[in-house]
Amino acid sequence: MAELADTPLSLYVHVPFCSTRCGYCDFNTYTNSELQGSGTADYLRAAHAEIDLAARVLDGRTPPASTVFFGGGTPTLLTGSELTGLLAHLRDAFGLTSDAEVTTEANPETVTPELLDELLTGGFTRLSLGMQSSNEKVLQVLERRHTPGRALEVARMAHAAGFSDVSLDLIYGTPGESLDDWRASLESALSVDPEHISAYALIVEDGTRLANQIRHGKLPMTDDDDLADKYLAAEELLVRAGFEAYEVSNWSKGVEHRARHNMAYWLGHTWWGIGPGAHSHAGGVRWWNVKHPRTYAAALTDGRSPGAGREILEAPDRRVERVLLELRLSDGLPWSVLTDSELGRVPDLVERGLAKITHDCLVLTLKGRLLADAVIRDLLD
Repeated sequence: MAELADTPLSLYVHVPFCSTRCGYCDFNTYTNSELQGSGTADYLRAAHAEIDLAARVLDGRTPPASTVFFGGGTPTLLTGSELTGLLAHLRDAFGLTSDAEVTTEANPETVTPELLDELLTGGFTRLSLGMQSSNEKVLQVLERRHTPGRALEVARMAHAAGFSDVSLDLIYGTPGESLDDWRASLESALSVDPEHISAYALIVEDGTRLANQIRHGKLPMTDDDDLADKYLAAEELLVRAGFEAYEVSNWSKGVEHRARHNMAYWLGHTWWGIGPGAHSHAGGVRWWNVKHPRTYAAALTDGRSPGAGREILEAPDRRVERVLLELRLSDGLPWSVLTDSELGRVPDLVERGLAKITHDCLVLTLKGRLLADAVIRDLLD
């Protein structure tokens, strides 16, 4: 497909291991007790086998990868040599651009100076730390294992080691968290001069321990007004500190520190997801792997694809996805993506203060970002 040659390539590696499961988490992750004998050795053999499979399928039809992202789970439960070994295999199989962004997520408790040195030497360029909060009580409600100051300590450590891109992930809206608690978390994050901050409203997912506690009245549910106040506080403090919101939930110190891997998702680039439960997209085809590490490893050991399903995105579906994703970006959504009837709704959005017109794009205002999902619903045919 010509589209593959003309579209940037990104690679994602899902590492499904966690020491414990946080109470709010519904990601595809597993603790030792849940794996029943299927551990890192089986996972690594399978992941390397899938890299070879992906290289055969793409068959050199893509440009070198411009971003690589190791997510999870907790990628840093693997050793430095295991992580850099996977990256080296990806480099050999697909090539990397000279300025490739290579990120790993990390639980602060798993990071050491030695690991950081190994990652830098092996080609990693960016560290994304799960801080969530600086408040001990909030971390306890979320069932995070790290201490409040550990993420800050690791961020300083990463800068000292030579990382020039350090991101901190924060969550607001945890039951019992006050506005002052949230402001204190933001100020703590800013104290270590990160290049990037992600701030996500807590989503209470069905089936999690947190959802069960709220359903039984053990914890209060955060309301939308509280979430809005905390979002506005984030915008105020982060912009004052020199950050820009380039996506509804993501702020960076300038364009050069945007999370380029996430931008690849939002802009509909090609990506291949390695690992159990990982999703991929190429040329309008989306597919996903089986979820359990044991089933995933068994398929690749037998020489079979680990794919669990696929869908072909027709042109109308791809257009709607562009609206859903690109309108969340500060760069905005090009007019050319909108239908005539959708263009007819734009003046009302502008009049209501939800969007503005910039050059050839439609861009959400701060008020529009607060109501992004509703704005997009109102706009789409």
